[in-house]
Amino acid sequence: MNKVGKIEIRRGTPPLEDYLSLRVEAGLSPMSREGAEIGLPRSLFAVTLVENGETIGMGRVIGDGGCFFQVTDIAVKPSRQGQGLGKAIMKEIRDFLDTVPVPSYVSLIADGEAAKLYAKFGFVSVHPGSQGMFLRR
Repeated sequence: MNKVGKIEIRRGTPPLEDYLSLRVEAGLSPMSREGAEIGLPRSLFAVTLVENGETIGMGRVIGDGGCFFQVTDIAVKPSRQGQGLGKAIMKEIRDFLDTVPVPSYVSLIADGEAAKLYAKFGFVSVHPGSQGMFLRR
């Protein structure tokens, strides 16, 4: 476990309730409890920022563990944004990705200004050669 000031950087997913509420509080789409109960334990890698017992940030990597990885659930409480916590989450994620011993494809969806953060960690836009798409069920 590392620290950023008084904030603990824990490798692992946040508690289910914290995951669900932090997504919404940070402006991400809500997820179902049932989906999160299935998905969180299947994370390839996760990082949670905790201060005084409170989850204030998180991020995950999902995928097949060899060819494809997706960075997802990057969220920081709005009251704590702009303090470098997103960078701390992405540093942990990039450190994990750098341990993968084979060439792989790592993707993410960057909302708004978040693309600037991800670019600092080597991510580039696929547009115009490709475009991101999704199907919500």
